[in-house]
Amino acid sequence: MNARMYAVTPEVEAGWRALLDHVTREAGVPLSYMRYPAPQPLEDLWSRRDLGCALMCGFPIALRLAQVIPIAAPIPRAEWAAGEPVYRSDLIVREDSPYRTLDDSFGAHAGWTVAHSHSGFNAFRHHLLAYRTPERATLYSKMTGNLVTARSILDGVREGRIDIGPLDSYWHLLIARHASQLTQGVRVLTSTAVAPMPAFVAAAGTSADHVARLKAAFTRAASRPWFGPWSDFLLLDGFAEVDEAQFAPLLEWDRSAKAAGYPLPA
Repeated sequence: MNARMYAVTPEVEAGWRALLDHVTREAGVPLSYMRYPAPQPLEDLWSRRDLGCALMCGFPIALRLAQVIPIAAPIPRAEWAAGEPVYRSDLIVREDSPYRTLDDSFGAHAGWTVAHSHSGFNAFRHHLLAYRTPERATLYSKMTGNLVTARSILDGVREGRIDIGPLDSYWHLLIARHASQLTQGVRVLTSTAVAPMPAFVAAAGTSADHVARLKAAFTRAASRPWFGPWSDFLLLDGFAEVDEAQFAPLLEWDRSAKAAGYPLPA
């Protein structure tokens, strides 16, 4: 099992590990936690045949980048989540930047993470699509891709290497809570529409019984006495059972951008 996607600090990763220990113990599914720090490619982690319970972005689930079975998705403790397993991308800029609207940032230097990321690529591209016109097919003077991680977007904006970039909103909540010094001097210019939250998944060969037990343990976690401290620490309201079909709308965002001749944010 692994929670790298939202292991924003070593302390937060320890929190995820403890929470997952509770869930898997209650499910009666013995799993061991494996650390998998960046910059190791997540695609390799998701493709492991012994994958028992690891966070995976919804866009690669929908793209079938790896053969996995979705189990359950976190429900962030945030007003924009409204009690659902959803998230969005915060488009961040430096606090001292002159930008007050997204239009103000056009012509600047933007960045994205990886092309299979929803929050770091697909959501950003979908949001920008509405601003393109035949006369303005390119919105930014420079676009740097393959920055890989949310932390690279945050550091890139904070340190002035890029002017604007997309940040997973739940990741943003966690880093602001547990390493607030890293978000000082940065503000949210706007945010994208919400989309299905990354989910814990298992390898396709995992037994149906184990998957069913894990789904049940995740979805009842919020009612267990051990959940309270971890819900506060990880800003969670609970978990919701998910399946592959729930991530299909992310493919529509991908198709609409490509049909408009916009395969990459630009």
